[in-house]
Amino acid sequence: MIRKTALFLATLLLAVALMAGAQASKTGPNDTVTITREEYNRLKQYELVDEVKQYLDNYYYEELDNQKLLDGTVQGLLSGTGDAYTFYYPQEAWKTMWEEDEGKYAGIGVQMLGSYDTPAVTIIRVFQGTPAEAAGLRKGDVFYMVEDLEVTTATMQDAVKLMRGVPGEKVHVEVLRDGEILPFDIVKAEIIVNRVESTMLDPQIGYIALYEFAGESYADFKNAYDALKEKGMNTLIIDLRDNGGGWVEDGVQLADLFLDKNLLFYTEDRAGNREETYVKDGKEDIPLVILVNQNSASTTEIFSGAMKDYARATLVGTKTFGKGIIQSVVELSDGVSGFQFTTAQYFTPKGNKVHKEGITPDIEVTLPDELLHTYFQLGDMADPQLKAAYDEALKLLPAAAEAAQH
Repeated sequence: MIRKTALFLATLLLAVALMAGAQASKTGPNDTVTITREEYNRLKQYELVDEVKQYLDNYYYEELDNQKLLDGTVQGLLSGTGDAYTFYYPQEAWKTMWEEDEGKYAGIGVQMLGSYDTPAVTIIRVFQGTPAEAAGLRKGDVFYMVEDLEVTTATMQDAVKLMRGVPGEKVHVEVLRDGEILPFDIVKAEIIVNRVESTMLDPQIGYIALYEFAGESYADFKNAYDALKEKGMNTLIIDLRDNGGGWVEDGVQLADLFLDKNLLFYTEDRAGNREETYVKDGKEDIPLVILVNQNSASTTEIFSGAMKDYARATLVGTKTFGKGIIQSVVELSDGVSGFQFTTAQYFTPKGNKVHKEGITPDIEVTLPDELLHTYFQLGDMADPQLKAAYDEALKLLPAAAEAAQH
């Protein structure tokens, strides 16, 4: 997602007010609002919305919350795109979104990913030491209900809101697992999100797991990287499995660490306009192996796709998610709400389409069914995908590479 705060959309309330003003101009000079015909024609398309609003104001059997009506109207407008990644953040949701980016909030402790072609919302990470882990939620569980809300990509933000709140509150969650609906009553708690974990797998091979591109993720990654170098790291495994993406800028910073000045990716909008993003000169030459899986998405695919195109890293794991579209996040003019919408799709440096295609790893390694929901401790070689990445990293050690040349 690209942060954009310079663009502001007029709210429907403004549209209705201007329409009313244009109609009132007939009553006298003191009631006149002058707008261009083009602006009048643009606003006239909301005439039916205003008509429905007036019926509700005059005849609905109870008093209505005007703000909720407007929130629903904006959400309905965005829902009309049919895009799971385009939605409204009313005031509370807008606040919650930025709290999540800061990495500290009250909730249950899961990371979710919505499908681009089905309504399914899946848990891709359960944070350690959280209520979700204690209750027994697992990676791979598909949300079914949160309280009385059926969870789909269209209602995902509402579900998040229900699962957030005050520590000590209870929330009822139901998930689908192996065709069975499982109920959980979970007590919310303060959640601290760790986006980076690292360790040395042996005296020369370092390992960094990066869980999402948000908050201070790049700074945390760089700190971990520098610490491992001080310990003698000569080859690095970057684990991007279950990393659903995040801010594009963070992915650009990470790529800039390992690539010299070159095209990182390019985007195309609906008119075919192309915008290119480059990284700067000056790279770390350390050999790299990157772990990906079916939940590696968005910014993760921007980074891993470029690393594969330039043969800068060996990709190990399974084909990535295939979310090759970029959302802009816009703060609205009230200063307390906003929305995100899809503005373009992106391509790897070699022109490979990512959306609904994904990135195919150089070495495919699937997890057996019995290990799909297993939580491995950091650096545990019982993890077949990590073991395969480690074996590749051994081949990339400077001494091994030099020996292979002779």
